[in-house]
Amino acid sequence: MLERLKSTLRTQCGLDPDQPVIVGVSGGPDSLCLMDALRESGYRIIVAHFNHKLRAEADDEAVAVEKIAARHRLQYVTRSADVRAYANAERLSIEEAARNLRYKFLFEQAQHFKAQAVAVGHTADDQVETVLMHFMRGAGLNGLKGMTYRTCLPAFDPNIPVVRPLLDVWREETVAYCAAHDLTPQYDPSNESVDFLRNRVRRELIPALESYNPKFREAVWRSAQSLSADLALLTEALENWWKKCVIREKDDYVMLDLSFLAAHSPGLSRNLIRRAVERLMPGHETVYAVLERAAAFIADPQRARMDLTGGLVLFREGDALYVAKPDADLPFDHWPQLPPQQDSISLSLPGDIDLSSGWKFSLQEWEKSESAWEKSSQNEDRFQVWLDAEHLPNQFELRVRRAGDVFEPLGMGGHSQKLSDFFVNVKLPQRARDRWPLLCAGDEVIWVPGYRPAEKYKLERTSRKAVYFTLRRVGA
Repeated sequence: MLERLKSTLRTQCGLDPDQPVIVGVSGGPDSLCLMDALRESGYRIIVAHFNHKLRAEADDEAVAVEKIAARHRLQYVTRSADVRAYANAERLSIEEAARNLRYKFLFEQAQHFKAQAVAVGHTADDQVETVLMHFMRGAGLNGLKGMTYRTCLPAFDPNIPVVRPLLDVWREETVAYCAAHDLTPQYDPSNESVDFLRNRVRRELIPALESYNPKFREAVWRSAQSLSADLALLTEALENWWKKCVIREKDDYVMLDLSFLAAHSPGLSRNLIRRAVERLMPGHETVYAVLERAAAFIADPQRARMDLTGGLVLFREGDALYVAKPDADLPFDHWPQLPPQQDSISLSLPGDIDLSSGWKFSLQEWEKSESAWEKSSQNEDRFQVWLDAEHLPNQFELRVRRAGDVFEPLGMGGHSQKLSDFFVNVKLPQRARDRWPLLCAGDEVIWVPGYRPAEKYKLERTSRKAVYFTLRRVGA
């Protein structure tokens, strides 16, 4: 086992024997085996023990670990905390509270000693139990692959990894190792309690499944290895899709291209949403049911917003889909907006005017009416339009909306509606409306860029002169 472990430490865990490693040692056979195997392999280790104060024997176990470390002349650090009180205060399960406090301690020691990694004693049995628990929760590939030999836990430290060198070592092997190397493990009686899900999986579910397949644990372990390789391949492919789909990524939001998502499979949408959640909340597990709801949301253009997971929200604004924290500072430069404190800008032919965030508005006479009609009839750019020059004034105004504004949208046969109702109908995002640029002549709205011109100014095949208007973002 030791020779196999030496290879795992180098190839899978990526450890350097010359750099210190924090080893989490509870006193059980798994962590004692890990500690001694690292020592035997020539690694510089610091033994770290966290006393959860959950049992009367906890103090004695801390003393026992300290004595083993002293016997082997290993540096030893310890800390204790009232896990039960912390769990009650934070409204966490005992298991989650213990894990949070334990890892917080381990990574603080890693930072203090400038360690290359935190090593923990998860075994192949722990891997099987973890995969089964994830399966029962409805996890995807990311959950069914189980734990990895080396990973970062950004919630505790974004750079120092946690390594699990014993992931291919079975629990009975660690017990045999301790017996062969004169190590006396401390056994936690709470591991026998069926009050905890993991213990029920270990003591009840796995033995029941082994009655169908005596090699059940090995089968699950192999499946986890296979799925981990599959996920690595999928992740590599997903990186290319991510680059094509992401419009912008910040600490508090990810903006995705909604038209890209709508054109591809729900499976791709689910994986891209999962990645967006991981970017915003590293370490957060997004279950399949949440991703399925997100895919259904993307496919339904009538829905504007939904709660996602972990306090994140999913909402659409035009061609953008946001995965965002509730208090995210969302951008405005994705849309044309009139500059702050400038509610109206006078225009005349020809002309160009700079707006906010690199947007530029232009107008010019179009000399060939035939080509104007041809281009207008084939136009798919919502931010350009050709209008009939004979009906247009010579002076224009680009302004924000005003109370009482009405509009005669193209396609409504000359019937007018409140501009506010038009904005609602075309689903212009609420926060973009107040400073959305409107092309006007006096009180009359001629064109709502990005949407429609007014009916009376539309270009006809018989029109003799045309004016070309465009709104574009320079460099976009």
